[in-house]
Amino acid sequence: MNLEFFIANRLVRDSGNKSNISSPIIKIAISAIALGVVMILIAIATGRGLQERIRQKIASLNGHIQIFNYDTNRSEVSIIPISTEEDFYRDPHFFNQEEKKVLHIQSVITKGGIIRTEKTFEGIIAKGVGKDFDWQYMKEYLKKGKLPNFSLDTISNEVLISEYLANRLELSVGDICNTFFLREDNISIPNQRNFRIVGIYSSGFQQFDETYILVDIRQLQKINKWTSNQTGLFEVFIKDFDQMSSVGEYVYNHIPAEYDSQTIAQKYPTIFDWFHTFDLNIIIIISIMVIVGGVNMITAILVLILERTPMIGILKALGATNWNIRKIFLYNAAYLIGLGLFWGNIIGMVLLLIQYYFSPLKLDPSIYYVSEVPIYLHVSYVVVLNIGILVICLLMLLIPSYIVSKISPIKAMKFE
Repeated sequence: MNLEFFIANRLVRDSGNKSNISSPIIKIAISAIALGVVMILIAIATGRGLQERIRQKIASLNGHIQIFNYDTNRSEVSIIPISTEEDFYRDPHFFNQEEKKVLHIQSVITKGGIIRTEKTFEGIIAKGVGKDFDWQYMKEYLKKGKLPNFSLDTISNEVLISEYLANRLELSVGDICNTFFLREDNISIPNQRNFRIVGIYSSGFQQFDETYILVDIRQLQKINKWTSNQTGLFEVFIKDFDQMSSVGEYVYNHIPAEYDSQTIAQKYPTIFDWFHTFDLNIIIIISIMVIVGGVNMITAILVLILERTPMIGILKALGATNWNIRKIFLYNAAYLIGLGLFWGNIIGMVLLLIQYYFSPLKLDPSIYYVSEVPIYLHVSYVVVLNIGILVICLLMLLIPSYIVSKISPIKAMKFE
């Protein structure tokens, strides 16, 4: 074993000699491995980052699971009220009998309306939230002003409006926005509310920003003539996004029969189908880069074998087996692959960290739902990636290394 390593080490040092034919080919092979690692790291980090950021954003604005009164004509606005006296809402441990899968449940009401100014008007959906609303996500999206306070005993007339709507309506923090809500009969004079803008947010999720404003839930309860223990729907936040489907099914099976539920994957199927395209692209990029790197390494090892044919003949004459000689070249190849992996990881991680901390690459949020290229970094996938490339490339090299067994010692020592 030590002799094989020693000879492999000599091969590595000799292959770096510029006078050898193998030197430029080996450098190209190492560069191909490094480039492949860089491309794969960027593909995984950006693809997973985009998925994670969009999923988190959709969940922060809608909850992972929504519970509402069963309605065959399901719409974005609350029509049939649901009681806040239900056990699954009042008991924080209702959905956590076995393990803590559900983190938070909040009640909201949605109602369609129109904001009108002297110059223009915009259709909106008012999202009524109360004391149980979790503001941690909206804090990240706040651009101007402050978050409204709906925890007081009196009904608040504060409103949080999106930057998109504020620009279109030419409104800013401190302005009063006249909002009109249609009555259920669509005939009577609309309900008017004069909300004071205390904050402007921008989530980057266009479908939400161009429509939603956040108001006191008691305002909408009063407009709908609902009681204080009636709401439009419940938003359920879970601990693990990957378990959303199973938790969603569990929630559906444990709520009263007159209620229905849906996950955000069911609510936005187009976006989540889009995610599968990213996974497919990542798989294609990984496959192509591994094949390119493997082919370059096959070329390099074949050149090394041909260049070292006399050495192979001498080793065979001294009693070395074919497998022992093949291992010499595989050790050498493993070292060269390791060099490619090392430089590929260094270059790839530097590029990813630059984007992670400084975000020089921007995106159009109306298309990608985020304003910059998000980066997902995790040690596990980097380790698995490096081990996988090393193993696959070495397996690919087993076949070309078999050419060693076809070399005759007598002819090899005469080979020049």
